[in-house]
Amino acid sequence: MATTEECRAALDKLSDNLAGAEGDVRGAAALDRSLSCRITDLDITFVGRLEDGRIEVLDTIAGPPREKAQIRLTMSGDDLVAMVNGNLHFAKAWGSGRVKLEAGLLDLFRLRSLL
Repeated sequence: MATTEECRAALDKLSDNLAGAEGDVRGAAALDRSLSCRITDLDITFVGRLEDGRIEVLDTIAGPPREKAQIRLTMSGDDLVAMVNGNLHFAKAWGSGRVKLEAGLLDLFRLRSLL
């Protein structure tokens, strides 16, 4: 089972990857939205913002998020680490129910190039 520190490191790596992206991926990552990433097996939620192509984690809270973020991810810590490291494809994980993504319809269309 991935630790809180490993999950945080995976989010930092994802942020670096988004910041270095180009083309359609860079455009999709340029959203300015509140973001939450719920890690089910650790019973924690990382809350922050997706802004200017970077993920800024502002807090880590116990349990589910207190407020509804504009972009919400839910998954296990192992799945987060595996996706960021390229060992788990988002579409397969999402299709099988291992990963849940919730956002407004327009944001989902923009985010599809990231996923």
